[in-house]
Amino acid sequence: MNKYSAKQIAGFIIPSIIGIAIFMIPIQMDGTWTIVVKVIADIIGNALGDFLPLLCVIIVTVSAILGVASLRKPSFITTYPVIDETFTTTPIWAIIRVIGAIFIWIVYLGIGANDEGSFLWMFSNADTGGFVLSDLLTVLVIIFLLAGLLLPLLLDFGLLEFIGALLTKVMRPAFTIPGRAAVDCITSWIGDGTLGVMLTNNQYQDGYYSAREASIISTTFSAVSITFSIVVLAQVDLMNYFGPYYLLICLVGIVCALILPRIPPLSLKKDDYLVPGKAMPETLPEGYKSSVDYGIALAVKRVDEHRGIAQFLENGLKNAAGMWFGVLPVVMCIGTLALVLASYTPIFAILGMPFVPLLELLQVPEAAAVSQTMVVGFTDMFTPSIIAAASIADPMARFIVAVISVTQLIYLSEVGGLILGSKIPVNLLELFILFLERTIISLIIVAPLAHFIF
Repeated sequence: MNKYSAKQIAGFIIPSIIGIAIFMIPIQMDGTWTIVVKVIADIIGNALGDFLPLLCVIIVTVSAILGVASLRKPSFITTYPVIDETFTTTPIWAIIRVIGAIFIWIVYLGIGANDEGSFLWMFSNADTGGFVLSDLLTVLVIIFLLAGLLLPLLLDFGLLEFIGALLTKVMRPAFTIPGRAAVDCITSWIGDGTLGVMLTNNQYQDGYYSAREASIISTTFSAVSITFSIVVLAQVDLMNYFGPYYLLICLVGIVCALILPRIPPLSLKKDDYLVPGKAMPETLPEGYKSSVDYGIALAVKRVDEHRGIAQFLENGLKNAAGMWFGVLPVVMCIGTLALVLASYTPIFAILGMPFVPLLELLQVPEAAAVSQTMVVGFTDMFTPSIIAAASIADPMARFIVAVISVTQLIYLSEVGGLILGSKIPVNLLELFILFLERTIISLIIVAPLAHFIF
């Protein structure tokens, strides 16, 4: 092993350990498992209280105004790289930001809130736009700030390089992605899927992932956290089945990660990089005795290139600004529209009808009722379990819905919206196809095993 100074080793180990402790180590608070960054976010959220909705309104409004302004490429945007990168967008995304701003003002001002059944009430009530603003954006705005500021602990001090060198031999043949993607997966699985998308988007923009790899990681490894999984199971009143429930989620997640990268649309993605030359080699270069030796060398090199606290703050603020102004408006727009369609149109019941024969073939009880939950999960992860709790009596059927609503993964009100708002090259149609593929794979695995559990 090459010789490195104590300062170099400390520069790699200390920030990495702090990052792991903040984002990856589960802790127990008030009887529930969570992670440190979520605890800090909750403290800040409780302290800011009623100001958070107004903060979200300001962010989404500024994003819409400057997004539209960026189409004319004014000097006050293009002159400053951070502002240019944050607000410059295409016409279609500018329209989405404007629609998001309209929705958030309707909800914030309570327009139509007292006129139940009216057109505007559909967008402003507590189950649609009100849910997106109060339950999602007010949480995400704090998570994005903290994660943006603190993610450089995982990104900038060699941890990904070290893990990548160790796990390339596992991740590449199994999942066709680099070893460093294991950090994205762990961060998502233990912490939150939004953190995984943020981390993946950052790595893609910096040139460490190709378009294909970023697409696979964000749609396959940005897993639903343990915390969200517990909430879903509690919704259908089956917490006594948590053991087999979570084992099934892990099993389906692994199977999907093995299959989906090898079939369209993910298999059609190109290995194009935004920044050429940053990706790690697939084999151990000459001069290194082991993967550990090579990993430490890469980590120390990354530490030596770091400019210190100024770069740390610059990268953190850039991450946070990108998620605040680029993603929150998308979540507000697409999340609200998706929940309106789910709540006030029969479209998802109609789309779910083709699942009835498969559900009957798999001998799922109350197949017609379960079929209505299959596609509605594309809008929001909680909606299927809410429907199941209200309309499905059979516990095995509710269990199957609870598992699949988590393993479907790509729901527009959060993870799907984040992917669409990021630079990751996956469009809405591709997300829907991936959602259907995950749903079918999940059903084929979960339904037979559920017969053994119940």
